Formats: sequence, C-alpha cells, structure tokens
Amino acid sequence: MNRFFIVSLMACLFACATVPLTERRSLNLVPDSEIIALSLQQYKEVLGKSKLSQDEEKVQMVKRVGERIARAAEEFMRESGREADVQGYQWEFNLIDDPKVVNAWCMPGGKVAVYTGILPVAKDETGLAVIVGHEVAHAIAKHGNERMSQAMLVQLGGIGLSLALTQKPAITRQIFQEAYGITTKVGYVLPYSRLQEAEADRIGLVLMAKAGYDPREAIALWERMSRRESGRTVEFLSTHPVPETRIENIKSLLPEAMRYYKGDR
Repeated sequence: MNRFFIVSLMACLFACATVPLTERRSLNLVPDSEIIALSLQQYKEVLGKSKLSQDEEKVQMVKRVGERIARAAEEFMRESGREADVQGYQWEFNLIDDPKVVNAWCMPGGKVAVYTGILPVAKDETGLAVIVGHEVAHAIAKHGNERMSQAMLVQLGGIGLSLALTQKPAITRQIFQEAYGITTKVGYVLPYSRLQEAEADRIGLVLMAKAGYDPREAIALWERMSRRESGRTVEFLSTHPVPETRIENIKSLLPEAMRYYKGDR
C-alpha cells in the first residue's frame, strides 16, 4: 500500500474535526493555539503595511457589524456545544482604506479586515453583515486549518509528514505563509474550495440572522457583487463559485437561516 496513502489515512483518523452546522469531517493537523498565533502575527504585518480608514462613520459601521456577528458566532458555538472551539479567538475589525480593493477576510482566531472598495457593494449594514458573516464563518469552520493541513499532506507527503509535525512551528510557519500567499498584493485569504465556500455561505447566513440582520438581503448583495464582477476582477470572488450558482444555493438555504432571525436587535 502506498506510504503516502497510509500516512494520509492516519492523519485523517487522528486529526479530524467537524464543521459547525454541516457536521462535515475536516482535517485539522495544526493546533489552534499555533495557527492563531501565526494569524495574529500576519494580521499585525498587514495592518502595518496598510492605510487604515480615517472615516469614523464607516469605521464604526464595520466595528458595529463585526461585533454583532462575533457575538452571534460565539452564541451559535455555545448553543452547539462547541464553545471551546472559539475560546482563543480575539475579535478585531479594521477598515483598510483602499477603494480599488473589493475584498474582506477573516483570519483564524477572529482578526478581520474590510477594504473600503467593498463598501459600495455592501451598500449598507445588512449588506456588510452578509460579507462579514461569510468571512467569520470561514474562521469558526476552521477552513484555514483545513487548507493548511491539506497543503502539508500534498507538499510534504509520506514519511515527511510525521517529521514535519515534530518540527513545528518553523515548518508550519512556512506552509502558513505559502498557503496565504503573503507575497501577493491581496494574498491574505486562502483560496477556499467551492465546498468551503458553500459552508461559509450557509453558516454566514445563520450568523447574520442571529445578529439581527435579515438573511434575505444576501440575495441582493450577491446580485450587486455579480454586476460588479462583470466589469472587472473582484478579489472577493476570485476563487469562488459563479454568482448565479451561489445565489440559487443561498435561496435554498434561506428557510434554515430564517429560523434564527428574530428581527433587528
């Protein structure tokens, strides 16, 4: 039997986690404490190289929406019996002043950045809640850890995997940097697979609903995003499913999300 297959099978058996809400089993080889520490370091570096917005009204909107989504995420995880999974999260929401970048992201551990270029697409707080909810969903689903773990399996292979896991954090830091593509202009977001994107949409709708934002407005947001994409490349959509597919999927998810919506809080 192929040695790489054996090691991969052992990794799946001993390092599997489940994604909130979907209950899909995912591979998490990197300890949360380590990936959060690396994320914090990267976040500080990004902010240090970026120009933060001085528009107080917009800054406060980002923080207000972010804090509501974060509270909803913690409440959702607590109700799901998974409070420990977000125990080390240190939520932080910053608005980066770059009107040319239509993007937002959330690092493992709760560090969030929104670029001013995405605000016209968001249009209002509810539109922004769709975006932030989606990105926070990636974080609590530990999609970043999963992508890093997959990269470790592919990049290191076979016997090298067990060796690499004994050499953390150096090897993990290297893979973390490669997975996040830190040498690119806006390469601070993992190239999530379509499966992860669908999970983030589903969880994100629940989070925004629990935060008091109407999840039905997600359809309008993605329609605006689709129109924006037709004009030029949008980083936020660069590795995502086509908007038409996403919108149809979101429509099918709305009945579930609406069960969590109690109106504006």
